[in-house]
Amino acid sequence: MEIEQTVPEASLTPAQRAALISPAREERLFLLLSIFIGIISGLLVVSFRMAIDWFQVLLLGSSPAPHQPRLFIVPAVSGLIIALLARYVFPAVRGSGVNQTKAALYISNGYISFRTVMGKFLLSSFAIGSGHSLGPEDPSLQIGAGVASLISRKMGLSREKLRIFAPVGAAAGLAAAFNAPISAILFVIEEVIGQWSAGVLGSIVLAAVASVVVARSFWGSEPMFRIPVVTELDSRELLAYAVLGVVGGVASLVFAKSLGYLRPRLRAMSAWSQLLQPALAGLLVGGIGYFGLPQIMGAGYEAMDQAMHAQFAFKILLLLALFKIIATTLSFSSGTPGGMFAPTLFIGAMLGAAVGTVEKHYFGHLTGSTGSYALVGMGVLFAAFLRVPLTSVFMVLETSGNYSVILPVILANTIAYLISRSLQPVPIFELFTHQDGLFLPSMEEQREEVDLHCEDALSPVDVPVLSGSQPVEAFRAALAASPAPATNRRAHTAVLIQCSDGGWYAATRDELEILFAELPPSSDPDPHPDGGPGAEQSKRPLEAFLDRDRTPVIFPDQPLAGTLPYFRRWPLLPISNRAMRGALEGVLSQSDVLRRYQRG
Repeated sequence: MEIEQTVPEASLTPAQRAALISPAREERLFLLLSIFIGIISGLLVVSFRMAIDWFQVLLLGSSPAPHQPRLFIVPAVSGLIIALLARYVFPAVRGSGVNQTKAALYISNGYISFRTVMGKFLLSSFAIGSGHSLGPEDPSLQIGAGVASLISRKMGLSREKLRIFAPVGAAAGLAAAFNAPISAILFVIEEVIGQWSAGVLGSIVLAAVASVVVARSFWGSEPMFRIPVVTELDSRELLAYAVLGVVGGVASLVFAKSLGYLRPRLRAMSAWSQLLQPALAGLLVGGIGYFGLPQIMGAGYEAMDQAMHAQFAFKILLLLALFKIIATTLSFSSGTPGGMFAPTLFIGAMLGAAVGTVEKHYFGHLTGSTGSYALVGMGVLFAAFLRVPLTSVFMVLETSGNYSVILPVILANTIAYLISRSLQPVPIFELFTHQDGLFLPSMEEQREEVDLHCEDALSPVDVPVLSGSQPVEAFRAALAASPAPATNRRAHTAVLIQCSDGGWYAATRDELEILFAELPPSSDPDPHPDGGPGAEQSKRPLEAFLDRDRTPVIFPDQPLAGTLPYFRRWPLLPISNRAMRGALEGVLSQSDVLRRYQRG
């Protein structure tokens, strides 16, 4: 209050301004800022994609073809320029952007500098436009997160809100890049934050929708890919899609192992050699394009569309998938800024189209098209390589607008995901985290963790259970009539009291003895013959002398860890039955909980 009276608001620090904002006003401001962040992120992502197209046309021409010398020269020269800028001007732009956003969220309280946003925009668009085998979606995610970080800092919001704004902006950037709001929301939940509340989900949805509305005002509402709708799916085709799932799972392993092998070795080299790595990677990627496969350069969306319309032969599809893995491994491992999403979709589309080509050749009477296999293949690699199975399903549906392939997508994605998990236990983003020397939470591990519940540590009710509505005299007699067994240490120390309001009170015997000592003993013959206050107190119910608080209502299926704070107050916790009010399933003590965690 003193600050409000003596210090002009314009001169306050962001932390002081955050302290002046009431929680209710901050919540409303948070939602409004989510929309604003979505709009700004959408505009920046549109500009980012336009910059990529402009660089591509300027440097490689409108239709790159084999044996053009610039396919060699441009990626190599651009790689050298990018390395110098990334080393001396924009040191935080290496990588795809997903792990950098997670690091900002969990390490830097949501802080992403404006320099990093600008560097990501400029260098990623330059790299992708000049032919490096990378994609624009991951950088778009970090650009959106950086915009959110900048705006939230300027508004002086609390540290908690600063951290939350990073995934809000990330969802906005990714939604605009994919033109797919649901996929962006699910990816941020699956890979960036792991868990969410209603308020966070609402903000993420608002930002994603706002960014997509902006993007569609420039690009239109048509999906990224168009294939013929499959009106009737032959159940026998599911076998072919299952084979595609197996192929995708194995391919994701090859891709992940390639990156896991090359990237740390290049990062361990001397500083001067790291300046040459993007140029050398660009030279090799350009060489692949020069000698016959220019489709692998850049993001490759046009080649994906061609694969969906059966414009490549079987051998070319396999070569494109193989050399895209090689080119992306070189580009990404060299530290060139750019994303992994588009290359993953490219590899999946080529493998899917290859499986579809074989299916059409040997089983031409089936109804599936090569395009549907290419589309499902995109989701298969996305699920297996990036380890986001739920996002991969919706990504395929949203980017194609084709819901006729939902069964094949679910089947093939699940098979590929399970194969990838079994063959490559560490997800690719977590692998990059370890290589960078960071310890960020693994969302896949969190999803797979088995939480212990109260029922896992439950003990039978082996302590006296008495009614709090009994008079003190009757209660004292009942307690004396139920001596604790010599082998039951807990029964020596605790008593459960059922109160008339339906609640439970857990008391120690010492607590009750202190209470009884303050009242006249029941053995005294008529200690107050005149009906004085002592006699009346002895006839009052015991619960009248207890504290007003009650033990928390806990059920067997609730998390076991949540019970630990209550043992500071209660010696014992009664575990209630959900179907019968007042009935107990058992009891928990602190030693029960600790023993269960020690067993693992």
